[in-house]
Amino acid sequence: MDLKRFKMIDEDFTCVVCGFKVKALGYSARDHCPNCLCSLHVDNNPGDRENKCLGILKPIDVEKNKKDTFKIVYRCQKCGEIKKNKAARDDNYEVLLEVMKNKNIL
Repeated sequence: MDLKRFKMIDEDFTCVVCGFKVKALGYSARDHCPNCLCSLHVDNNPGDRENKCLGILKPIDVEKNKKDTFKIVYRCQKCGEIKKNKAARDDNYEVLLEVMKNKNIL
């Protein structure tokens, strides 16, 4: 990732999908709900808030990275674009497992 194009935005929000009151992550930018794992299609580059789609990004897969970390793979429900975001430490592990197991459950 080009760090010059990364804009750090880590703030509280309410998930538009499940209504969960999400707290700022604290160690990196919060980009999805830790409860249902959904996100909004608002960025072209991380944190820029320049994408006008505003569709719901729903998890369709989870990839394991080399460093034993995970990336959540999303498909935008409005435009179909595929995006990937790092999983957070406080993500709902049961939902992560269900996405890995069932793919495209949400």
